[in-house]
Amino acid sequence: MKLLRLLPLAAIAFAACSPKMPATPDTPPTASPMEGTWKLVSAVTVTKGDTVKDYPVPNQEMIKVLNATHFAFMRHDLSKGKGKDATYTAGGGTYDFKGDKYTEHLAYLNAREWEGRSFDFTVQFKHDTLVQKGIEKIDSLNINHEIIETYVKQK
Repeated sequence: MKLLRLLPLAAIAFAACSPKMPATPDTPPTASPMEGTWKLVSAVTVTKGDTVKDYPVPNQEMIKVLNATHFAFMRHDLSKGKGKDATYTAGGGTYDFKGDKYTEHLAYLNAREWEGRSFDFTVQFKHDTLVQKGIEKIDSLNINHEIIETYVKQK
């Protein structure tokens, strides 16, 4: 008889120790379309109406990597830093993304005078392609141009 009285208490104690089920087990979080590794395939700069094709450049490649909160980009020559065309550029920081508005908050760059600035872009997605377009303006460096970059998502 005393055992029957303890049975409800034991059931309550057992239930308290059971793992809780997630509130929405069938809805995994979806990644932003920005997230992933992107390879630069084309870039142009427009300054005072003059358009210059900046990329592709023979013997160079560039990627941009984005997670949920940060971005990083690396561009280098394919000759491992040897020769007259040796180059390496890297930078990164945090970003905001909502709708088609993308803002980079540049915290790191080998051109240190660019650090601590934010740049606003509009982005468009078409299948595995991302087009990023916006103004880079830094009065103290006499920089004021539009960039249009096209990336392809890497598998």
